[in-house]
Amino acid sequence: MFKPIFFSTMLVLPMVSFAQTAEEKGLQIAKDADAYDQGFVDFTANMLMILKNKKGDESKRVIRIRTLEVEGDGDKSMSIFDEPADVKGTAMLTYSHGLKPDDQWLYLPAIKRVKRINSRNKSGPFMGSEFAFEDLGSQEVEKYSYKYLRDEPCGEIQCYVIERIPAYKFSGYTRQHVWLDKQAYRMIKVDFYDRKNELMKTLQASDYQQYLDHYWRPGKMEMVNHLNGKSTTLEWSDYRFKTGLQDRDFRSQTLKRVR
Repeated sequence: MFKPIFFSTMLVLPMVSFAQTAEEKGLQIAKDADAYDQGFVDFTANMLMILKNKKGDESKRVIRIRTLEVEGDGDKSMSIFDEPADVKGTAMLTYSHGLKPDDQWLYLPAIKRVKRINSRNKSGPFMGSEFAFEDLGSQEVEKYSYKYLRDEPCGEIQCYVIERIPAYKFSGYTRQHVWLDKQAYRMIKVDFYDRKNELMKTLQASDYQQYLDHYWRPGKMEMVNHLNGKSTTLEWSDYRFKTGLQDRDFRSQTLKRVR
């Protein structure tokens, strides 16, 4: 990207390139993606979580999702487990932030207590899945430093490929490579590199649908762990936007009574 070349009436200035650096372009893409998705207010959805081990054996969990957009901060979200019976009533609440550690609470009905997730444990697996606790918060721009890598096809569409490096403490990742489509900034793929800088996991999102003539949400997300051979698939359905959720619906004190 180049800015105009200015000429004086007395002197023709040499041509100077004002191209963005790879870091500036990566940050701009992240900011544009964040701005594109602003204004959804809130949404609810149903989710089927499918856990698959290295042998291919599957177990399934039925979850309800609630998300509230927060102006000037990260989103608030809640996951409520309805099935199977051994996890029914489990609920997780997340307050996402920028560089400040996310606030997360987990209600476990078996012990009838709300447990606060320590910020040092965010790299641990969420409910036995291949998603870490740190994967579940909204991805605020401030959480990372960025670098533009390249453009490349993502199937039939074109994608930006950017690198982002966690700027917050206690991440389980050294870096992530993210594929975003150039038209609507839909996240198509993410490669996660562990603390040894080895490719640990790959997340792929597909079956996108558009809501309110603007907001895109995936119908399927699959996280594959390359180190242990396990995977977790999330199948999303029944998205509903602007449902009237309020801040009072996202309080840790009410996790025991959430329905």
